[in-house]
Amino acid sequence: MGNIRLNLFDLRSPKIRTLHFTWPAFFLTFLIWFNHAPMVLAISKSLSLTELQWKSVLILNVALTIPSRIIIGMLVDRYGPRVVFSLLLMISGVLCVFFSMARNYEQLALARFLLGFSGAGFVIGIRLVGEWFPAREVGLAEGIYGGWGNFGSAAAAMTLPALALFYGGPEGWRPALLSSGVFAFIYGIFFYKVIRDTPEGSTYFKPNKTGGMEVSTPKDFYFLILMTLPMYLALGVLCWRLSPAGVGLLNETTTKSMISFLLVLLLYQISQIYRVNRDMLKNPESIPEMYRYQFRQVAILNINYFVTFGSELAVVSMLPFFFNQTFGLGPIKSGLLASGFALMNLVARPCGGYISDRFGRRITMLIFIIGLACGYLIMSRINGNWALALAVMATMSCSLFVQAGEGAVFAMVPLIQRRLTGQIAGMTGAYGNVGAVFFLTVYSFVNASTFFLIIACSALAAFFASWFLVDPEGQQVEIMPDGTVTLIEVT
Repeated sequence: MGNIRLNLFDLRSPKIRTLHFTWPAFFLTFLIWFNHAPMVLAISKSLSLTELQWKSVLILNVALTIPSRIIIGMLVDRYGPRVVFSLLLMISGVLCVFFSMARNYEQLALARFLLGFSGAGFVIGIRLVGEWFPAREVGLAEGIYGGWGNFGSAAAAMTLPALALFYGGPEGWRPALLSSGVFAFIYGIFFYKVIRDTPEGSTYFKPNKTGGMEVSTPKDFYFLILMTLPMYLALGVLCWRLSPAGVGLLNETTTKSMISFLLVLLLYQISQIYRVNRDMLKNPESIPEMYRYQFRQVAILNINYFVTFGSELAVVSMLPFFFNQTFGLGPIKSGLLASGFALMNLVARPCGGYISDRFGRRITMLIFIIGLACGYLIMSRINGNWALALAVMATMSCSLFVQAGEGAVFAMVPLIQRRLTGQIAGMTGAYGNVGAVFFLTVYSFVNASTFFLIIACSALAAFFASWFLVDPEGQQVEIMPDGTVTLIEVT
């Protein structure tokens, strides 16, 4: 791989400044996306929510992120990260204010469903960081972006309960959450003023066609359609969970209408994939070699992110409640201890990216998946008889492998096909949310011990898929900050 030297404190470097302006944007979207989790007791008491209603809110929180990451990925490839990220931050800030003002379960559920849109912010920075850093540094840079930005969920757990206490009274959660929304809106304006899409002299490459992901062979075309189905299935599960057969938030007519809409949307998405790839299907040899890539690589990363990030989203959502119920802790202490799971993002995700850069993509992924499975297996044994310190250590050790695995996934995403990085990141990121919907739905039916055990078992699928992962090889064109063009080995 060669030496990897990245001075994170050299603020004279435009790429380092870009990195340090970008991860806070992602940080804020995640803080807003998960600012409800540490407030579970205060919100539930304020609006008289049942446990089943709260679990439905958790599912709603990750639902919209599935299609929005696909859509945002296309928008980023088409219009650039600067505009898209700025707008997302401002819209998320407004939606957060709406959530803080909810007066009943229906308003709360709608606001939380819409706030799932903010979870798509991750995709934007993947493309932006990939534009600024060469192949031998991109894993570490993406890991820093993802890890430090992902810390937003931990920051919410660590700070918002105390901020709500500062405001005082049973309704202190409202100004606490409102404050985070206002700050995100202001940062969106700042981001637009200071960020460039590419280094000076570089070209921002765009897909030849928009509306669906381009693939290289007829086999990959059908594989893409197959991998599209689980995303709509996850949304269908959500509709069922909210139907009269579930919590009853939707009536039977609305449920049938939404299921029908999802079917129409799926058919439309398939038609767009066909439209984009129609010429390739007629003449597969017409695709230039520089535009070819193996979609299998994308599918494997999807599965890995399903297990890694999907489980993180689910666990971060339920862990404060788990510590409260298992050890009888108050909301502030439960939030602080549960934040240890997301706290590891600061170190684990950059380390996962660095190790992937240094020692290879495939072997790194296999090791992290095994560690993840063992970690969740240990967490499934936690009960009230455990020493609290030991339970926290087990949680953070598991998180180390979970988030290092996420770093390894996105160390490879920008190396598959640069001009499609937004869409590839969007699909892979969406699979993380498919995993979250799956695991949170499981959690709504089982106890915490079984929940952790099921995640551990699901890691077997990711481990098997990773055997077929192929480390990128050959050369990739890199346009350097001074405008010069060079070929860098991608290994």
